[in-house]
Amino acid sequence: MKNYDHKKIEKKWQGVWEKSKIYEAKTGGKGKPFYGLIEFPYPSGAGLHVGHIRSNTAMDIITRKRRMEGYNVLYPIGWDAFGLPTENYAIKMGIEPAKVTKTNTDIFRKQLKSVGFGFDWSREINTTDPAYVKWTQWIFLQMFKKGLAYKHKTEINWCPSCKIGLANEEVVGGLCDRCGGPTGKKEKEQWMLAITKYADRLDKDLDDVNYLEKIKIQQRNWIGKSEGALVKFPVKNSDTSIEVFTTRVDTIFSGTFLVVAPEHNFIQLNKKNILNFNEIEKYLKEVKNKPDIERTAEDNKTGVELKGVKAINPANQQEIPVWVSDFVLGSYGTGAVFADAHDKRDFDMAKKYNIPLAVSIRPKDDILFEKVKKLEECFEDEGVLFNSGEFDGLSSKDARSKITEWLASRKLASKTIKYKLRDWVFSRQRYWGEPMIMVNLRLLQFQNG
Repeated sequence: MKNYDHKKIEKKWQGVWEKSKIYEAKTGGKGKPFYGLIEFPYPSGAGLHVGHIRSNTAMDIITRKRRMEGYNVLYPIGWDAFGLPTENYAIKMGIEPAKVTKTNTDIFRKQLKSVGFGFDWSREINTTDPAYVKWTQWIFLQMFKKGLAYKHKTEINWCPSCKIGLANEEVVGGLCDRCGGPTGKKEKEQWMLAITKYADRLDKDLDDVNYLEKIKIQQRNWIGKSEGALVKFPVKNSDTSIEVFTTRVDTIFSGTFLVVAPEHNFIQLNKKNILNFNEIEKYLKEVKNKPDIERTAEDNKTGVELKGVKAINPANQQEIPVWVSDFVLGSYGTGAVFADAHDKRDFDMAKKYNIPLAVSIRPKDDILFEKVKKLEECFEDEGVLFNSGEFDGLSSKDARSKITEWLASRKLASKTIKYKLRDWVFSRQRYWGEPMIMVNLRLLQFQNG
């Protein structure tokens, strides 16, 4: 053959494969079962992109190898077909979303078959098919019965143009990545899935999976398990306190100010005592619509002092100011942190706003220690305590447990575990979305007598 006619030859053999059903998994067949799964493509736009082919090819190689090794391979395919882009496109073009989905899946199917992937097409599914939807509804109902699906008021990213909640990844520079319009924050009652109930199991079970270590680290950082202490900072001239979660209670003797998140209810509950509440309110409006990723950026160090309000450091009884800053997220920990010279963000913020700083951790390097004492450099690592009363001379590791126990004996602290992982907001229900309709059973009983 002078030239390889790929269209003619590949079409011929793809027809042979389809007719002989060589890629179909055999129910009860010989060989150890192997399940290969890709993320089902979302049928938006005119066709596949190179990312689909790349990821599909990787799994296709694995499933082909397994078949050659004698495994009974199941490599299914389907369409993750509900979604806002299809709905928006349907509105724009005046076409029913179901018709848009049918047209796009037909194109995607043809393209995938032309590439020659070893999918089991006899098990093709579509998430918009009523035969499939009934099972998503069934699963949701089981989660509801077990307390894993619940309703809760929470603040979400909101696009006023699309009239829908957005994930953090869908807000880019304060704009909706779907329509390009400005986004904001909005409190709405949402259906939530309680994935935090599995946080510890998700973390521990990473020990048992054969992932690359860097992937395990990424997963553990996403789960964000932190063992630490919940510490109460009493508010001066009040019977209330601000609770702070910290993994570095060993640095508490150098805590010189508190920082609360803009969402923290302490601000609204104490607005009568805050002398510059107008200034605080202005700041809250400025940061209200900033996405979390922007708020937690390293160069973000803005804030305002809550004048007229003081907290008491429970370790040394010193009065310390309370600030509000958007780098503290209301969704993590308690929405409040104590700040000191041993955290770079705290250190930089204090330098920017001339907030007094103190140090209480000594590094091994004497030259570095001199710089740390003079507040010329921020030392964030562990070391030996000084300026810490009876805990002077202890290592950071030993001091954490002893200081927590000491504060706990005065009912000012307790050991606890926190996670960065948050329950999943599941209520982005649209016309072209999974119909998760929950009926009020009491109302139903009333109507039925």
